[in-house]
Amino acid sequence: MADEVKLYRTWSSPFGLRIVWALHIKGIEYEAIFEDLSQKSPQLLQYNPVHKKIPVLVHKGKPICESLVILEYIDETWKETAPLLPQDPYEKAMARFWAKFVEDKLLPSVWSIFTEKGYEAKKEAFVPAVQNLEIIEEQLKEKKFFGGESVGYVDLVLGWMAYLLDVIEEVLDLKLFDADKFPLLSGWMKNFCDAPAIKQHLPPRDKLVTKFQLLHEKFQTAN
Repeated sequence: MADEVKLYRTWSSPFGLRIVWALHIKGIEYEAIFEDLSQKSPQLLQYNPVHKKIPVLVHKGKPICESLVILEYIDETWKETAPLLPQDPYEKAMARFWAKFVEDKLLPSVWSIFTEKGYEAKKEAFVPAVQNLEIIEEQLKEKKFFGGESVGYVDLVLGWMAYLLDVIEEVLDLKLFDADKFPLLSGWMKNFCDAPAIKQHLPPRDKLVTKFQLLHEKFQTAN
């Protein structure tokens, strides 16, 4: 119990995967507990009574909720290996700023393309998404990853984009991402997915396509 680590997650949630990747980068042993979100376990509801959602990290019997909070907790608790956040206070503040930008601006703008009904509405949703991609592209100048030479905090927060974007493109039959327009992001996506801690823990693509096809149908037929 002293150092027991449990992670409540689902097989496909990008928010849960952030934590999976961080734990493997740090070399932390943990028990994965897969939740069915249509029938949430009493343990999940007990550990996260406020939001009632995954991921939840349980360390020494104490729950930590919300993926960005969990990432910081992991980094501060296991300091001796592979830092996720910079040590410099300014650089650390900037990493938090860009993580929040990804979470509050970029992710919702891309997701709105997926959820909007009809081609015209989706086309309209492209505009803010592309603008946000242009902003984040600028942050990769002369860098392999957002934090430098290794996967860090911002990379983990943006990690969904590296493996989900082409799945969404296939489901929508729309080109969302132009590698020529975003060469730095394109290179980052490859580098991210090639990193061993990431590559070994990506969800099966065929299962993701099936899941997102069903999800898209649900959004398109909803009142």
